Amino acid sequence: MADGAGCRFTFEGRPFSARAGQSLAAALIEAGERGFRETAKGGERSVFCGMGVCQDCLVEVDGAPNVRACMTAPREGMAVRRQSAAVDLTRLGPAPEGRLIEEAPEIAVLGGGAGGLSAARAAAEAGADVLVIDERGVAGGQYYKQAAASFALDAQQREGGALIAAATAAGARLLSGVEVWGAFEGPVLYASRGTDALVIRPKRLIVATGAYERPAMVPGWQLPGVMTTGAAQTLWRSYRTLPGERVLVAGSGPLNAQVALELARGGARVVGLLERAPSPLGRLKAAMAMVAADPRLAAKGLAMMAALFARRVPVQHDARLMRVDAAPGGLNVTVDVAGTTAVHGVDAVLMNDGFHPSNEVLRLLGATFAWDAQFRQLRPHRTERGETSVPGLFAVGDCCGLGGAPAAVAEGAIAGAAAASDLGHTVAAPAWADRQLARARRFQEALWTVYAHGAEGLADVPGETLLCRCEEVSVATLDAALAEGAGDIGAAKRATRIGMGRCQGRYCGPLLAALMAERRGEAMDERAFFAPRPPIKPVAISSVLAAEAAHVAGDDAAV
Repeated sequence: MADGAGCRFTFEGRPFSARAGQSLAAALIEAGERGFRETAKGGERSVFCGMGVCQDCLVEVDGAPNVRACMTAPREGMAVRRQSAAVDLTRLGPAPEGRLIEEAPEIAVLGGGAGGLSAARAAAEAGADVLVIDERGVAGGQYYKQAAASFALDAQQREGGALIAAATAAGARLLSGVEVWGAFEGPVLYASRGTDALVIRPKRLIVATGAYERPAMVPGWQLPGVMTTGAAQTLWRSYRTLPGERVLVAGSGPLNAQVALELARGGARVVGLLERAPSPLGRLKAAMAMVAADPRLAAKGLAMMAALFARRVPVQHDARLMRVDAAPGGLNVTVDVAGTTAVHGVDAVLMNDGFHPSNEVLRLLGATFAWDAQFRQLRPHRTERGETSVPGLFAVGDCCGLGGAPAAVAEGAIAGAAAASDLGHTVAAPAWADRQLARARRFQEALWTVYAHGAEGLADVPGETLLCRCEEVSVATLDAALAEGAGDIGAAKRATRIGMGRCQGRYCGPLLAALMAERRGEAMDERAFFAPRPPIKPVAISSVLAAEAAHVAGDDAAV
């Protein structure tokens, strides 16, 4: 990140400054800038996911386009411009030269969050050669979000820091800033890191890629200032940047309450916390089951709600976000609370209505899945050791379906020990992990009973709502394509371009898959989704060419 004194840069020719540790996106938002990118239809985009998934915060840096502001560290003298809808290719010079880096660790761990770090620690402590591959600049993942500068850390961040230190002390190597774009039989991973191309051939692979947030698709959800709850949490916890002075948090689940409290303590005015589920007072049996499963976590949740009450943050149940409209100096948000409509003026809208597993690598490698109707997500078939249907391929944490950080830590320890044992290392059975995992799963089952609410569909979504924010395809456009005979998800994609954008269907795909399965009268399974194909994320042609050269030299059958 920036050096200890911060740095200065320009945006659209105007001078800006970044505090030490801030991302480029955080520095711009703190300065009041909201629009980072222009769309083909004249819209504006800004930070949405805050973790490199949505690709909406693209800017042009020193003449180079397609730079994610949320994942980029500003540097002294950097010239930043809004990215236009059409990139002028005539202005681009030759692709910068990069190295081809090849790695062949005993065990590769994909993801540096709770599950990945725990797996790396267990395998490294057994004596295995372990390489952790992480897309972020700093390990810790979404749950343990580490501060990018010398801010005071909370208990959650300190716990994550201790896990990072334990994994590296055990001998695990952490390779940050790595974006994996291809996975093939072997396994072989193709990735890029800056201008370098990487080819990674582990003997065992542990996938711990986590999840990304499921937003509520409402009219205006694409506007600058609307972002996921996790994106706002990253802005504050990692960069001490508020998403706005007036914020509204909407959706369902404990993350919304946690972030609302963090932002309120940081100085934001939280005008409302909208929870789609009914009041937990009507679900006391489930609430008591949470207490029985994990009294410490239950007490933490109760204290969090008490703190919100003490700060006079309005917490409303059976409430939902209806639409967001641009307004002078901010946004107008229409909400429905138990049938009563209200409008709030805010600077930022934060939304989280669950999670989608980041399972693209698992699907590319041929792992099989089952549909979880309760959480509306795919879960890979796994053994008690965490091994998938593909021998030597393990999966842990939220990429397997929502389970929470304590479960991910336990699953990681079990899978890391199992992978190391497979390779001949002597490993003591992690009995603590089995106990923690059982407790965490009991807690999660009770937690999501408390937060249960009606499943989201497209039946009551206004036609003007963008279903695919990347390609700017509305629900009405999809309905028209379906009326003209688009009978499956592939046909709908070809007719409308839904899922063809830079996020590659990560947001629109699951909802479209559910809709198509319902209309065809078919059960949901992995075949209902867009077929996974490399590259699973946008990648420079130079990285693809370098991977091809490595393939030819290595004579493997990956591509």
